[in-house]
Amino acid sequence: MRKKYKYNYKSNSKDVLLIKTKGGRLGRLLFNSAYLIVVSLLLQIVLLILLVVNSKQYFPFIFSGYMLFAVLLVIVVINREGNPLMKLTWAVLILTLPVFGALLYLYVDTQIGNRLMNRRLTVLKEHSKAYVHDDSKVRLALNVRNEGSLGICNYLKHIGDFSVYSNTSAEYYPSGEAYFDSLLKKLRQAKRFIFIESFIIKEGYMWGRILKILADKANEGVEVRVMYDGLCAVSSLPYSYPKKMKQLGIKCKMFAPIYPILSTHYNNRDHRKIIVIDNEYAFTGGINLADEYINLYQPYGKWKDCGILLHGDAVKSFTLMFLNIWNANEKLENFDSYLNVISKNSEPSLENGFFVPYSDNPVDKDNVGKCVYLDMINRARKYIYFMTPYLIIDNELMTALKFAAKRGVDVRIILPHIPDKKYAFALAKSHYTELINAGVGVYEYLPGFIHAKVAVSDDTEGVVGSINLDFRSLYLHYECAVYVVSSDVIKKILDDFSHTFEKCKRIALSDVKSDSLLLKLAGKLLKLFSPLL
Repeated sequence: MRKKYKYNYKSNSKDVLLIKTKGGRLGRLLFNSAYLIVVSLLLQIVLLILLVVNSKQYFPFIFSGYMLFAVLLVIVVINREGNPLMKLTWAVLILTLPVFGALLYLYVDTQIGNRLMNRRLTVLKEHSKAYVHDDSKVRLALNVRNEGSLGICNYLKHIGDFSVYSNTSAEYYPSGEAYFDSLLKKLRQAKRFIFIESFIIKEGYMWGRILKILADKANEGVEVRVMYDGLCAVSSLPYSYPKKMKQLGIKCKMFAPIYPILSTHYNNRDHRKIIVIDNEYAFTGGINLADEYINLYQPYGKWKDCGILLHGDAVKSFTLMFLNIWNANEKLENFDSYLNVISKNSEPSLENGFFVPYSDNPVDKDNVGKCVYLDMINRARKYIYFMTPYLIIDNELMTALKFAAKRGVDVRIILPHIPDKKYAFALAKSHYTELINAGVGVYEYLPGFIHAKVAVSDDTEGVVGSINLDFRSLYLHYECAVYVVSSDVIKKILDDFSHTFEKCKRIALSDVKSDSLLLKLAGKLLKLFSPLL
């Protein structure tokens, strides 16, 4: 039986600051989007039953009319742009769940909030162009150093004005603990501003240490902004938390707050992890600001995560990413005071390689994170390795992974042995047989849970960020990462993979066959609805 760990942090420590808050279970339930959807579904079932009882003589005509409408709607769905598996999922829901399936599709498809967000982000993208500098010398040098990577860099420039930077150094952190130690040091050095964007913030030792520094810096006159996803108000923080932060001199907001009404944006969360300090340093990776990420709390065994620190010109892209999302629902501000740091080197230094920070969002229908992964898989010649907590992929990624393995590329994926979500574990397992038969190495991290989102290929390219190999990251969430080419940090990433493989078990077909029947059936059934999970 897995040991459940508990801990007690010292709330009276001079290095830890905790905001005393009162949790409200009823309030969190009311703001819980999943709860609202279940209630809505039950209400619709009740209304349908009432309709049948009170209109028995008309019900055959009503039902026939609905089925005709459902078939026409499925034809529309199939002929629209989008992922084929997602279309199939909607078709099944529409045809098998009378009324609810069609209404749910129409409700989600309208996405008025997402359309407004897309317009706003387009305006912000235009506003940001004045701050984007694409150096032709850097691109020329990249083409000489690694010609194959220029194509995906051109794509990133075209799709989101994500430039290629040199004049940048990087430090890779193979654990949340190493990341946390470095983060505290850099936060203490802040002179002008600190921007923090995180999917999860939970009160405890990790956040308490960070918050103490933020409060001290705000008191010194440093501008501090903190943004976290609105789901934290359901799971970890009270709804009034931004007001409490304001009392410390910290600007704080939730991204897409959950209101006690049905809304489509509940499914499009801000999954990004960005910390920018003075436009000189930027942290990103898989690490949220909660104690399990530094293994003070271990609900799923040893927590394995990673992050990266950039120092130099490439930080500008992360500063812009943060400001654009912060201003998504605000009056447009002037970015000059945050982006006016001039590099000390007039000529680009190419010694440390090339860096392309990039982001992805669900409202523009461009699956940037997926395209970067696909490009790396398709161009890999010797090997490509992934770490991901979840494996919920579509046919395109499955085909690319299998094809790479069949043409002789060493393809490996590291996944958790102890999952945090049982349904996600069942879905991941449902892909094992197909991947293993094609020659893909599937590994499970025996000490516990893998939360890292990192890829490395052919000793020359890598990605570190927030993007999982699952539908939510690739299609539904706001995400970010940095694409790294010909940098010394690639060796450190590869070393981390080598050490992690030693703690993993390579899964064989016999292991898959020994899984319980219930787990296998759950995976096969859930796969049909994987685009919505």
